[in-house]
Amino acid sequence: MTGAAKRILLEAVGWILLLAGVAAMVLPGPGLLLMAAGLAVLSQQYTWAERLLDPVMLRALRAAAEGVETWPRVVMSTIGGLSLAGFGALWIIEPDAPSWWPIADKWWLVGGPWTGVTLIFSSLLALALIVYSFRRFHGKPEAVAALESKIDEADVEADEERERLRKRVEERRHHDKGER
Repeated sequence: MTGAAKRILLEAVGWILLLAGVAAMVLPGPGLLLMAAGLAVLSQQYTWAERLLDPVMLRALRAAAEGVETWPRVVMSTIGGLSLAGFGALWIIEPDAPSWWPIADKWWLVGGPWTGVTLIFSSLLALALIVYSFRRFHGKPEAVAALESKIDEADVEADEERERLRKRVEERRHHDKGER
């Protein structure tokens, strides 16, 4: 594979993962995790993606830690993950629209089997993340505190980077005005 083809392929994969992550923020699925994966791929080509990767990844870990903070959350998170798999199976089986369905049958289980496959894939990712989070964070306040500390450090670094960029833009504007 040529360098240009590899770059185009990586860029396409990165953007697809990033957009899927954005979509999964409102749809079922691990949105922050997909966004972090997309940024990780795009960070090979773009410095802006590299700058965003750590903050997004840390917030994904924070959400994961919060999901297993208490037993009711662990149980509800697990039920949510298993429910996704159940809905995915329903989409794959494609039963006929029920009699109570108020609109045209073509709108019953839109997307067909591939929607089911993506729901099951999301379910597997969610359940794997729950297991990982449980092992890493549940009942371990020191691990959560270390994560919060990393988030605080990343926020400070991001603020400093924004300030450096703002100053650079101001300097460029002043420089451009001086040339006129």
